[in-house]
Amino acid sequence: MFANFADRTWLWLAAEFYLVGFLLGTWSLLRGGKPLNVATYFLIVAGYVMQLTGLYLRGLAVGGCPLGNTFELFQFTAWSAISLYLVVGVTFRTSLLGYFTSCLAAVLTLVSLAIPAWDSTRSSGIFGNNPWIEFHAALALFSYGVFGLLALTALMLQLRNYSLKNKRIGGWFSFLPSLFDLDQISGRLLVFGVVLLTAALTVGSVHWVQNTATVHWPKLLTTVSVWACYAIALVLRIRGQLGARRFAWTAIILFTLALLTLGVVDANRRNPATPAASRK
Repeated sequence: MFANFADRTWLWLAAEFYLVGFLLGTWSLLRGGKPLNVATYFLIVAGYVMQLTGLYLRGLAVGGCPLGNTFELFQFTAWSAISLYLVVGVTFRTSLLGYFTSCLAAVLTLVSLAIPAWDSTRSSGIFGNNPWIEFHAALALFSYGVFGLLALTALMLQLRNYSLKNKRIGGWFSFLPSLFDLDQISGRLLVFGVVLLTAALTVGSVHWVQNTATVHWPKLLTTVSVWACYAIALVLRIRGQLGARRFAWTAIILFTLALLTLGVVDANRRNPATPAASRK
């Protein structure tokens, strides 16, 4: 059954489910209800399953983790953010986080699907049958999903700060957690993201040191730069030199820049790519 259903079709369905979930949450907010109810949560979960299916089929086709072009990098980042939300969303106890996460997933998936050039080629065997390099790449991209969720909590922190300054605590502002809770959530996500990206670079460095000829220097420098920026933000936060508002803006700006680096990461691959025209 799955073999007769193109991977992109599954990914289109996932994007549509994410979008409908976001629109349903918006409609609920406008009516004074919760932004994430049972129906919205079901749409997010259904979209997640469809996206997972699409990525799985694509992984089978390329013989590894589907991270061979910009399209797949954006899809994997969106999937990572949703995965993390589904795992920790209940712990955070904020329905707005699910609402914003569905928006982020819808934007990343729809934008990547709407730009054919990002998926004009399909790279096969990009990790040279090395499971450690594949693990490194997947771990690094998953950290981007964590940073995406961090940017969303940072946005919520800015909205809460705005609501308090302007004494607007009713309506959908009432669903925002306290500044303290949002600051705590953001701090934990920052630590988790930095730890994941550090582990990814550590795993990759073991292979790179043994075979420097395989190092894609622009890609490596870009990834290390992203890690350094988040690591510096973490150090400044721990030392109390980055207040909540500045930290929130920093998280939002850094994630935007991190997304822009995905094009650099894909552009510096050396492995040959095969046409993807066979996909529907």
